[in-house]
Amino acid sequence: MSTETLTAPEPRATRSVTRWRIEQLLAAGYDGDAALVLALDPEVDLRTAVSLLERGCPIDTALRILF
Repeated sequence: MSTETLTAPEPRATRSVTRWRIEQLLAAGYDGDAALVLALDPEVDLRTAVSLLERGCPIDTALRILF
């Protein structure tokens, strides 16, 4: 018996939400890697992430605050 864990494919709606979150984060000024990591973490509040950059917070600092 294998101990490998199988995961179900992401539902289409979840992919759409993730894609939208990535787009919003990119538009706010996050680079692609940061946008992807933030978008995939359901604990990260999108409004807070965007607001930090809008208020002049550097990306590195915003990531430390969010995580």
